[in-house]
Amino acid sequence: MQNGFESQILIEPVARLMEEFSRLPGIGPKTASRLVFFLLRAPDEQAHALAEALANLKDNVRFCSRCFNITVSDPCLICSSSTRDQRLICVVEEPLDVLAIERTSRWRGVYHVLHGRIAPLEGMNREDIRFDELIDRVRSEPIDEVVLATNPNLEGQATAFHIQRSLTPLGVRVTQLARGLPTGGDLEWADADTLGSALEGRREL
Repeated sequence: MQNGFESQILIEPVARLMEEFSRLPGIGPKTASRLVFFLLRAPDEQAHALAEALANLKDNVRFCSRCFNITVSDPCLICSSSTRDQRLICVVEEPLDVLAIERTSRWRGVYHVLHGRIAPLEGMNREDIRFDELIDRVRSEPIDEVVLATNPNLEGQATAFHIQRSLTPLGVRVTQLARGLPTGGDLEWADADTLGSALEGRREL
């Protein structure tokens, strides 16, 4: 948000783009200003390529109706793959976690992306994530095992506990990634060897 003086000297297209950049996570007003003036100095084709990529993202990327990972087709390539074990589900918080696990090349099952975690202090409850869709999926599909790969922090562990408690009456095997992942960290930052070992050493809940 600009003060009175800034609003007088910033023309509308510049001010608007600064405001839009400032809405993005991790980008404050100063960073937004630097990005805007970088684009003003950049070749026209670079700015147009960015605009085209953003439009393409919103027009063509969607969520898989089965696992809720990002995809351009529905169901996604992983859910529709004949080489994947459809009876094994790995539950993660975000699509970036799917990328992290795929880098290990040690997971042969499919996924379920929650798009968040249970964190009441942040206003995130069960109904705000893809929690009930997971329970419905286990009820309706022949699932042998659900691997809980939520992040190893307080909210991630609380989310895993609630999922495990809801799945136990359904008679499905529920496991969790082995320790070795740093407590309080995020899966997307874990190296492939550590994450792969955690997958292979998952434990029963």
